[in-house]
Amino acid sequence: MCLHRSLHTIAKSDDISTVLRLPSMATRLWSPKIQHKYILHKSWMLKYQETISKCPKVKFRWQLKNYNYILAFLFAIEEINKDPYLLPNLTLGFSLYNAFNKYEKPLENILLWFSGGNQTVPNYNCQKQSKSTAIIAGTTLEFSSILGPLLGLYKIPQVTYGAFDSSLNDKDQFPSLYQMAAKDKFLVRGLICLLLHFEWTWVGVAITDNVESETFVWTLKAEMVKKHLCILFIEKLPTSWVRTISLDEGVALSTEDAKVNVYLVYGDSDIFINIHMHSRLTEYSGKLWIMVTESYVDLYKMKSIMGLFHGSLSFSSPKRDVPGFEHFIKTVNPSKYPEDFYFKRFWLNAFNCVFSGSSLCGKFRDCPPNTSLEFMPGNTDMMVMSESSYLVYNAVHAVTRALHEMLLEEADMGLTKDASLLVPLSWKLHRFLRSLQFTNSIGDHVSLDEQRESKKQYDILNIALFPTAQDFLVKVGEFVINGTSHQSLVIHDEVIEWPMGLEKPPTSVCNQKCGLGFKKVTLSKDICCFECVFCLTGEISNTQDARECIQCSEQEYSNEERTHCLPKLVTYLDFEDPLGMALACTALCFSVLTAGVLWAFVKHQDTPIVKANNRTLSYVLLISLLLCFLCSFLFIGRPHPVTCILQQITFGLVFTVALSTVLAKTIIVLLAFKSMKLGRTMRWLLASGASNYVIPICTLVQVIICGIWLGLSPPFIDVDTHSEPRHLLIMCDKGSVTVFYCVLGYLGSLALVSLSLSYLVRNLPDAFNEAKFLTFSMLVFCSVWVTFLPVYHGAQGKLMVALEIFSILASGAGLLVCIFAPKCYIILIRPDKNSLKHLRNKMGLRKNRHT
Repeated sequence: MCLHRSLHTIAKSDDISTVLRLPSMATRLWSPKIQHKYILHKSWMLKYQETISKCPKVKFRWQLKNYNYILAFLFAIEEINKDPYLLPNLTLGFSLYNAFNKYEKPLENILLWFSGGNQTVPNYNCQKQSKSTAIIAGTTLEFSSILGPLLGLYKIPQVTYGAFDSSLNDKDQFPSLYQMAAKDKFLVRGLICLLLHFEWTWVGVAITDNVESETFVWTLKAEMVKKHLCILFIEKLPTSWVRTISLDEGVALSTEDAKVNVYLVYGDSDIFINIHMHSRLTEYSGKLWIMVTESYVDLYKMKSIMGLFHGSLSFSSPKRDVPGFEHFIKTVNPSKYPEDFYFKRFWLNAFNCVFSGSSLCGKFRDCPPNTSLEFMPGNTDMMVMSESSYLVYNAVHAVTRALHEMLLEEADMGLTKDASLLVPLSWKLHRFLRSLQFTNSIGDHVSLDEQRESKKQYDILNIALFPTAQDFLVKVGEFVINGTSHQSLVIHDEVIEWPMGLEKPPTSVCNQKCGLGFKKVTLSKDICCFECVFCLTGEISNTQDARECIQCSEQEYSNEERTHCLPKLVTYLDFEDPLGMALACTALCFSVLTAGVLWAFVKHQDTPIVKANNRTLSYVLLISLLLCFLCSFLFIGRPHPVTCILQQITFGLVFTVALSTVLAKTIIVLLAFKSMKLGRTMRWLLASGASNYVIPICTLVQVIICGIWLGLSPPFIDVDTHSEPRHLLIMCDKGSVTVFYCVLGYLGSLALVSLSLSYLVRNLPDAFNEAKFLTFSMLVFCSVWVTFLPVYHGAQGKLMVALEIFSILASGAGLLVCIFAPKCYIILIRPDKNSLKHLRNKMGLRKNRHT
């Protein structure tokens, strides 16, 4: 009856791959080192050899990469047993198990293995001295997910050498499972860097239909969106097509958009054979394939289908040059491991010969003495380790070093009293595996910590198929990332062999690039399809495929091509400017004309027409109009803080004086007529000169308003950056706009009062009555400023200043012409009417009419 519980298990890799098991040291743990010993399942092995001896026609599907795992395993075992400091005085034993494609076979074998005999006896082990310590196995998620929970029940450590899978990190479901491969955080980033380097923004994706590929593609898609890269379609290809489906039942890659010239392919060798088979139905010529895989692509499977993938790129982990491995490969042969039947079959399949004494059916020639894996037929490089083989190598060392630490601790604690009865307990190994850290023979840091590996490197290989080439995978670049922020992509474009018919990288975009001066506007939810829109005024785009136009600063403007920001020129309403020159000449002409009128009035001051309407008020009005015309020059030229204040204050005060003078003249006419009818009071007002107080009182009110203006927010120099796109307009800002409109409002109220009174006395019978002229002048003045307000609000830049100058000149000219033109006509053209005789005759005729 079996006395010991079984602590054995089994794991599976791809198809008919090799399952690796590390047994306990049994009774040999404390004995001196001896030759390697295989502990194989004897009954199964005997039956298998018996079948072979009868020479059946058995077909084998050899997988080179799987046997590479065995060679890496054997090399690690040999290296450890030769190391005097690792498990001293102990020999490391092992067993090799084959894992079949059907899952029920490994489950059957695991129970046999646990029982240690020919029959399955759950929970018992019939072997005392050959219990296993740990398992090194598993390249697929499906296999590990089936056996992992069972291993957890028995607490036997399982170290997997397949690609990392986050679902296996669930310690509740897989408490005894350790992944040798670290979580690959950088494969997606390297791939995106490659796409950005060649500007491939519109790609298709083909993946193997499994959980690992699903996780990869969704991670890839999320990161691509951040970089404005797009996946047009995702095709899932079955993994078991070779065994379960025919060509007609397979899935072909989508060709819905001819713009897609780059395909990303993620999976193992089967997916590439699948694509090759369907290339008979779909045209893929001129397409570039990027092979993205976390395991080394099987060259045996690929070498017969390279025509389709010529010119493609492979994103793969680099092979490792482990010290001593090259010598091991050169010297290893089946005679060194006589019990390993698979090695014999592998050797026969590779060299078509056998070593003397090999028990294989049929007649085969003996191998020459110098036959070595160094001269492996085909393009296979056996002298360096692939990524997966390197993980197997590290897995063996990890388990061995954990076992070494455990035995040392037990020795220090005095627990190893009888070496002959010692069987290491697997459950004790977990504590040492979890905390394991060491540096391997090539200087890489190895641990089983989930957060490990901050540095990663990928080789970028180019598939170049030429008849004379020894190797059709040529390294053309590499992607190296150290930490989370330091990354570099090196690509030698000049040595890349592109697909047939192409002499340069293919284009794979939805739209051609937007040129300089344009920006991309997305037309749909797909950010890679867009329309090129010309940048607006004041914006530029100095790069291709710009997503947004760059706004020029306020001191700059965009050129016509919208590619550069140019500095704006400083401008203002200058005397040399045509508009400024025209306004200055007009102001000068009116000033001279006003001075001429004033000279005429002074020269003819004793004539009736000058004396009839209060010549002092006429002088004041003419002087104020002269100042109005001259203040226009304050608005022309480069603004200065002083001129900014003077132009508004002067404008307000001189116009107030002019309008108050007109009001005084109107009042005089009114009083003069009323005094003739109403009697003593009106005569007293006229005689006392009450009208003379109108000007100072009205002016004083405006002075108060201007004082408040200066006290609250006086005018200042401002730069207008928006009115003229190519110029910086220097102008005077009015400061408080409210007070400015108060000044205008007060002038308007004086004009309305003057207009109203002058309108009332327009038809009074009096010699040289200027009431009509005063009415017309006020109408012109009010019309000008009523028109000014809405136009001024809609104007910009120099036009605003020009409008204010024009309104000053037009309103002043209206007063000058309407009031003084008729009088100048009489003074200068008809002097005969400017006499007392003519005045008496006119008065006599008016009396005769009334009688």
